[in-house]
Amino acid sequence: MSGTPEPPDWLLPSWDTVPDDPDEPRRAPAPGGTFGLRVRTVSEVSRAIRERIRADDGLRDLWVEGEIGRVTVSTAGHAYFTLKDARAQLQCVWFRDDRARSPFQPQTGLQVVAHGRMDLFEPQGALQLYVESLQPSGFGNLAVRFEQLKAALAAEGLFDAARKRPLPRQPATIAVITSPTGAVWRDVCTVLARRWPMARVVLVACQVQGEGAPASIVTAFRRLERWIGELAGAGRVDEAPAVTILARGGGSLEDLWSFNDERVVRAVVAHPIPVVCGVGHEVDVTLADFAADVRAPTPSAAAELVVPDRLEVAVSVTSLGRRAESASIRRMSVARRELDAERRALDRLGPRAQLAASRERAGLLLDRAARIVAERLAVAQRGQERIAARLGSMLPARLDLEARRVEALGVRAPRVVQLRLATATTSLAATRASLGALGPQATLDRGYAIVRRAGDGGIVRRPDDAPAGTPLSLALAQGRLAATSDGPAADEGAGETP
Repeated sequence: MSGTPEPPDWLLPSWDTVPDDPDEPRRAPAPGGTFGLRVRTVSEVSRAIRERIRADDGLRDLWVEGEIGRVTVSTAGHAYFTLKDARAQLQCVWFRDDRARSPFQPQTGLQVVAHGRMDLFEPQGALQLYVESLQPSGFGNLAVRFEQLKAALAAEGLFDAARKRPLPRQPATIAVITSPTGAVWRDVCTVLARRWPMARVVLVACQVQGEGAPASIVTAFRRLERWIGELAGAGRVDEAPAVTILARGGGSLEDLWSFNDERVVRAVVAHPIPVVCGVGHEVDVTLADFAADVRAPTPSAAAELVVPDRLEVAVSVTSLGRRAESASIRRMSVARRELDAERRALDRLGPRAQLAASRERAGLLLDRAARIVAERLAVAQRGQERIAARLGSMLPARLDLEARRVEALGVRAPRVVQLRLATATTSLAATRASLGALGPQATLDRGYAIVRRAGDGGIVRRPDDAPAGTPLSLALAQGRLAATSDGPAADEGAGETP
């Protein structure tokens, strides 16, 4: 490949980067002497050709085979070359972004198949093929078959992102479908042993290249699925693989065509566990990559995707341990503070603390009472002192007044007492006389007697109160007599005492 600072004059940028020139002069209509003749400008002709080319569906998606002629690359990274055969040549433009995605680069003298679209660069009237992809000759049919099969399978939904399954984080068993004789198997085992040696790796051998490769790959998937089913039936699900790696080294499109086979694609989709496809190099793309749950650029990268890095896990575990330790310390500190608070609360509620608090409170109350009593005594003493001060001036005069009153009473008292004694004596004599006239003794003095039963001292008022034989006691004016009742008398008047 050769390069020059700038592209040749006959090659220009993309057709849609140059707008129509609004300042282009328009030719005046032909003179009246030229009947029916219309003279067009170069721009009009170029625009008409461009519109015709763009309207042709067959020229918008072309696969062109030819030999590469002169190749130049601009400082911007765009490649300019010609495709030729024995009778014609075609100018080609390949932009930098499309070139960067292709593992194959144009070289003079190579027979290639270019995929792109035809268009006219109007300012110079240059008809060019705008290349989108380039590959060696002989694979044009494979590329067409690839695109057709890809479209058909995508229409069935086999490549939908919704059906993709996440990978297990730390798989205990990993299945690898690849050739046992290639370097891929050793590379995968090396990566897995380095990153996650705890994983168990199971090789499912198959053919990865040649006519029998698609059937061999499908058979490997079926054998692995039967083994997983047997483990599940025996209750040993933990021993079954958790993820499958489909791997193969790099190669040409023809070498990798087994992984574009429809049977392989459907086997990947129907597999019961997640599938990581690591086929070819980073630039190689197969239909198995679209069908797999995860695409890896290389087999080694596929091994890195299915297991974590033990060093990163160790660092993560260490970090989690530190975080757990910090959280535990914080939690213990909080619990210790809460425990101390509860202990202080219990100490405050304990009998000893309550007694001490009561004693202290009683002491405070006693001090307050003593202080208040002392203050009130002091107030009372000051009041007494004020009263004493006032009485000191009033007492002599008051004592003199009272002394004179007592002296006056002493002079008047004998007369008053004598008068009151005489009055009381007279009243007492009258009262005695009245009582003597009304008392029972006066009745007895007139000759009457009071008859009582000797047994109970009851007064006999009727004959029935003292039946015959009842001992009686008679109270006379002077002394008593004992008697016995003879019963009721015939003559009621006979019992009267004169």
